[in-house]
Amino acid sequence: MAGLLVGGARRSCRGLFQTLQIGIRTMSAAVASYDFETLHVSQPRDSVLHVELNRPNKRNAMNHTLWREMVECFNKITHDTDHRVVVVSGAGKMFTAGIDLMDMAGQVLQPTGDDTARKAWHIRNKILQYQESFNVIEKCPKPVIAAVHNACIGGGVDLITACDIRLCSQDAWFQVKEVDIGMAADVGTLQRLPKIIGSASLMSELVYTARQLMADEALSCGLVSRVFEDKEAMLEGAFEMASEIASKSPLAVQGTKLNLIYSRDHPVKDGLNYIATWNMSMLQTDDLIKSAQAAMEKKSPKDVPYSKL
Repeated sequence: MAGLLVGGARRSCRGLFQTLQIGIRTMSAAVASYDFETLHVSQPRDSVLHVELNRPNKRNAMNHTLWREMVECFNKITHDTDHRVVVVSGAGKMFTAGIDLMDMAGQVLQPTGDDTARKAWHIRNKILQYQESFNVIEKCPKPVIAAVHNACIGGGVDLITACDIRLCSQDAWFQVKEVDIGMAADVGTLQRLPKIIGSASLMSELVYTARQLMADEALSCGLVSRVFEDKEAMLEGAFEMASEIASKSPLAVQGTKLNLIYSRDHPVKDGLNYIATWNMSMLQTDDLIKSAQAAMEKKSPKDVPYSKL
């Protein structure tokens, strides 16, 4: 009996130690140069940034400040030579409830202008500003990994479809909610989601009915590439993936992202011509020599001291 008790105590201690290890690995201090009201930015791994939607008491609803700060944050990340990969998640109980209707309604329902044409002009400019809040994610040359737990509604779907990789927890669900509030989605979902899931029928079903897409179906249709047991496991997986990507040549990784997006939006012939023009200069990088040398020496890319980009 004593032996069983001791063995059980040891197993409990090992479990506690492993839990603490995961907690320590996922904790990180805020990055001082990224100071925002609605976003919390930290560094969980070397060369990796973690951007959290940080309005947990409002279910991370997207107010005017958050839309503006997304642009500021990702424009800054674009020119940040110390970080190579970004993970985006939501603080608190869910990823995001979508647009903060109370905060945003006045700008759309009461547009400025002396007549219909002028009001329409201002509304169009406002929509273009909102689109840029997620366009900056796609235009950022660093790979961006979305890590979704619980609800991802409306504007949240716009956000994650602009990311390069999407992961979620088992409790995650996704909803293109706009038709339920009397509008067509206008910040990227209708343009990007069809190219992600590849099924016109499923796409139409989701946006016409506003039904919830659960985690397992999101995996099967290609919206996400991995499903994790819970938020903690998902974040750990996201940081590990980001760290793996960050260990590669930043020139190679960022060049790959830019060419993937170009090829998505152009015919194959144009994409091939673009990469040929791209690589006529990029193949002259020292990273290629360093990588080849590491391969010959049976080393990992993690052992290669790639220069900052």
